Amino acid sequence: MIWHKVLENPNDLPEGRVMTVTAEHKTFCLTHHKGTFGCLDNKCPHQGGPLGEGSIENGYLRCPWHGWDYDPLTGKPPGDYDDGVDVFEVDIRKDGVYIGIPQEPEHEPTVSDVMVETMVNWGVNVGFGMVGHSNLGLADAIRRQEEKGNVRFFGIRHEGAASFAASAYGKLMGKPAFCFTIAGPGATNLYTGMWDARVDRAPLLALTGQVATQVVGTGNFQEVDLVRAFDSVSAFNHRVQKDSRHAELMSLAIKSSILNRDVAHLTFPDEIQELPAVDEKAQSSEGRITNRQIAPPAADFAKAAEVLKSAKRPVIIVGHGSRFHMDEIIALAEELDCPVLTTFKGKGQIPDSHPLAGGVLGRSGTPIASWFMNEADVLLVLGASFSKHTGITSKKKIIQVDFDPMVLGKFHHIDCPLWGEISVTTKMLSAAIAGNHQSTDQRDEIAARWKIWKAEKANRLADDKGNGVSSIAIFEAMNRKAPEDAVMCVDVGNNAYSFGRYYESKSGNTFLMSGYLGSIGFALPAALGAWTAVGDKRPIVAVAGDGGFAQYMAEVTTAVKYNMNITIIILNNSELGKISKEQRSAELDVWKTKLSNPSFADFAKSCGALGFRVSSKGEELDNVLQNAFEHNGPALVEVIADVSLI
Repeated sequence: MIWHKVLENPNDLPEGRVMTVTAEHKTFCLTHHKGTFGCLDNKCPHQGGPLGEGSIENGYLRCPWHGWDYDPLTGKPPGDYDDGVDVFEVDIRKDGVYIGIPQEPEHEPTVSDVMVETMVNWGVNVGFGMVGHSNLGLADAIRRQEEKGNVRFFGIRHEGAASFAASAYGKLMGKPAFCFTIAGPGATNLYTGMWDARVDRAPLLALTGQVATQVVGTGNFQEVDLVRAFDSVSAFNHRVQKDSRHAELMSLAIKSSILNRDVAHLTFPDEIQELPAVDEKAQSSEGRITNRQIAPPAADFAKAAEVLKSAKRPVIIVGHGSRFHMDEIIALAEELDCPVLTTFKGKGQIPDSHPLAGGVLGRSGTPIASWFMNEADVLLVLGASFSKHTGITSKKKIIQVDFDPMVLGKFHHIDCPLWGEISVTTKMLSAAIAGNHQSTDQRDEIAARWKIWKAEKANRLADDKGNGVSSIAIFEAMNRKAPEDAVMCVDVGNNAYSFGRYYESKSGNTFLMSGYLGSIGFALPAALGAWTAVGDKRPIVAVAGDGGFAQYMAEVTTAVKYNMNITIIILNNSELGKISKEQRSAELDVWKTKLSNPSFADFAKSCGALGFRVSSKGEELDNVLQNAFEHNGPALVEVIADVSLI
């Protein structure tokens, strides 16, 4: 028996009262009845009601959940019933009240332990989520791995932020993080972020608790069929069962996520999580995953190489799928002396300061990129999917390279579709055309087009209607002050369009956004995910409108809790400006787009972050941005923006 002090002073529990106390990993009901202290198991044997939250009435301790009575000292119910509760010894000493309990047995590995260790062995060691009643066994396994230094888990304020953070981590790192929730509403709150990961081809692992299997189908509290619910959003989607091959199930979930660049989901019924792991060992990725550096088919490659050799004005267009292959792509562009354009999702994959950079193509882009696409005779499209937002023309001869054969020629005929890993294919193209191509040097044209665009930006910068700071003024200030190597997390709305158009990417910038899903609210949760990926090695910047920021603004407290070095830039125009613009474009009345906002700067301060509010362009804005970027920890800059000057 082990004695534990549970009360400093006996007078802290008056006569006729009960309270909950904790010793080791167990809670107990401490009672004071007829001048004597007693200790009972805290769980009512019927539904597990916490007896320490009950009360003594008519000489009996009444369960707070369903009203069953027990003797406060013996734990026995009135009458001849045998459903009493266990009793433990109490000792009143000079320094306090002690209870005597059996020594806690050494922890035996559970199914959850095996699966979480397998997850860690596969390199999935960062997670976001919320602990709750239907995932406690799994949470305990994650805790044990965290105590060993194998996992970093970040508690968030809303499960939607967890899945967005995991999605952003996958986009930035190319490997999955996990998001973790309870059953029912906790799990369904993950849905939007999971879809964001899926459509942007970011690996993600979702782990959800579930109600006990024996009550499934009875309309139990928080019962949702999560396998059916997540079937459309998950490439791998299964319920963990008693007789599952548990380590293998986790291995296949992660393997699917990595190889398919997709979402995997496992749901854990409550009674499964703490089952003993009988003769089961954790697995690892060794010998389980192939090298993915595949080369394109020879005949297809030869055709593409000939097309590229004969091109006089080739243009390279890179999408988000090229983000890990830019060294090889830029080397090819330098061989061809041709411009490199990016999709909005691919912004910054070549810095705008590079002599071959042509900026962003499409609705969020610049006239530079569209001009070069229209003047080209061959487009080499790498890791892009021809979305309407980008507007890659189908009227030019096109070579398309992608790891996913389903993306090749997805919307229309492609002259040369190449299935292969982008870096491998690009290296092969460089070797095939080296010194043997007709491409003209387009560097002077690129510089001339940038000069024209910068002059136009200077004209727009002079616009001032006195209703706040223009978007171009905000992003020109960021051009001057933003850190060279920052990870930029961008939200949805006019702020994003202006960011794509006016912010000039620096040599070390990386950009994250909710690309194909286009989900408002992405920026701040994404910044949490980005910080967990790079820590304080790189600054993290979240750019959002007031509408997007407000959706997950409680996560400022998460950034404060973990002292995340995140700078949040809010364009506050008290309006869903993009929607107002769309209503006008559709020749409709502007309706229900005005917003009532707090002072976001004051809100940040109340959370423990640094907060600034700016309403004019120029030196004040520059100084505030400088202070925010230099601050070690979370900082927020709220800029009062003119909704008409985007």
